[in-house]
Amino acid sequence: MQTTHKHFKLFKPYGYLSQFITNQAKAKKKKMLGDLYAFPENTMAAGRLDEASEGLLILTTDGKTSAAITGRKTEKEYYAQVDGILTQEAVKALQNGVNISLQDGNYTTLPCKARILHKTPDLPARAKKIRDERHGPTSWVSITLTEGKYRQVRKMTAAVGFPTLRLVRIRIGEISAENMQAGEVKEITKKLNKSLL
Repeated sequence: MQTTHKHFKLFKPYGYLSQFITNQAKAKKKKMLGDLYAFPENTMAAGRLDEASEGLLILTTDGKTSAAITGRKTEKEYYAQVDGILTQEAVKALQNGVNISLQDGNYTTLPCKARILHKTPDLPARAKKIRDERHGPTSWVSITLTEGKYRQVRKMTAAVGFPTLRLVRIRIGEISAENMQAGEVKEITKKLNKSLL
């Protein structure tokens, strides 16, 4: 008997963990994905966003789909609001790959797509306000990766001198978070195959 798997897309709000349960005592009071929607049993998040990051998460009851999403072939696009006015030199460095530190040593990121966003993207309001303009100007960059090291985008923008203030994943493969509100869940009715990812 073949199981019919279910897939969902979620706009993860700021302040939520990308998981359903935790065994860490200090994280027991944290907000979890299950607080947002009554997902079916055995639903898992395909990849993660850290607690302070927002945006698109795909949730699925299918382990193979989860592995495909987290694999190196699937593009993930992020919008990062950074401290300061981003330069073309910094964007070029991001595109070529930068050196970041990971738990097991230094790592040079793979070449990626990066471009300055010349106007503020239309995103849901964030639960916690970003610092205001009195602390200096900010700018936005789009970064598209096919890898996903721990806190990678934040480490990349910091490496070129522009720390990330807000990070939103807006696309995974061809699946987009466009027009979604924070905390909104939509069931994906299209068959999730390699062409979508």
